[in-house]
Amino acid sequence: MLEMSNLESYPPLFRHLSASPDELTTNNSMEDSSSSSSVPIPVVDLQCLSLEKLGEACKEWGVFRLVNHGIPPSLLSKLEEHVRMLFSLSFESKQALQTNPLSYFWGTPVLTPSGAALRGALNMNWLEGINVPLTQLPLFQTEDPRLEDFRHFLEEYGRHLSRIATTLFEAMVKNLNLCPKQSECSLDESTGFIRLYRYPSRSSVNKSLGMMEHTDSSLLSIVNQDQVGGLEIFKDNQWLLVNPISDTLLVHAISDDQYMSVKHRVRVNKQEERVSVCYFVFPEKGNVVHSSKYKPFTYTEFQQQVLNDTKTLGYKVGLQRFKLDAPV
Repeated sequence: MLEMSNLESYPPLFRHLSASPDELTTNNSMEDSSSSSSVPIPVVDLQCLSLEKLGEACKEWGVFRLVNHGIPPSLLSKLEEHVRMLFSLSFESKQALQTNPLSYFWGTPVLTPSGAALRGALNMNWLEGINVPLTQLPLFQTEDPRLEDFRHFLEEYGRHLSRIATTLFEAMVKNLNLCPKQSECSLDESTGFIRLYRYPSRSSVNKSLGMMEHTDSSLLSIVNQDQVGGLEIFKDNQWLLVNPISDTLLVHAISDDQYMSVKHRVRVNKQEERVSVCYFVFPEKGNVVHSSKYKPFTYTEFQQQVLNDTKTLGYKVGLQRFKLDAPV
């Protein structure tokens, strides 16, 4: 596989818009002001896990920085190196990765269950990505030794993330007083997948968004970002920058409105590309979610509603669709 210059490895539309910035017609720009300094989000230590600190972080912020997570720094370094290598391949080579189980996408972070990009009413997002269902990763066959090494790194990384997600979720269950039986059927490790993202630099456009504002639909999202930065969260009616700190992970957790799903977005850097490796894990699809605030629903129903809303409205309505007092 042939590695290209940065611009030549972009999707054709990105190349064209980079050369002709005045032709950018999407509404995906940042009109509001953002904090230029990094906000000190809560820190949770996985080795000395405090239920009180975890609960406060999830309730008050919806996101926290995880330290002492047990992932070897060498693995994180190799993973980032191979992510950059993969995205530096030609656009045509990346499209050829659309074979079971990987899927390549660009311009939108929203995918159907089959891995196809869902554009619908969405604005253009200045990103490209690769979706990796972890349980299906052994099916990926390649004769390229670099991609074969990458598969092994992803499998090892996925095992670490599964361990971390299970540990955190069990602690969340204790904080929320959920019964152990409910926790066993709520977090399904087989649903876990990894998304690799690249956000191309864009020196000619001021305050362009790599990913539009949104909330995650997963029970847990675990983000490993490089040192370029650009992630912002919405808190206290303002956008706050969350700068990267090496050897730490960012975790989003939600549950029954007690743990908030933080609204976040990614802005494009003018000089440097940004890459991130994100892990998402979900409830069992057939498990019925019972709550005093929502009508009973399965995660399959929730996921389908998210896709419908995104396609027709351009954004996710989320759990509000299942509120007891929601219009039919």
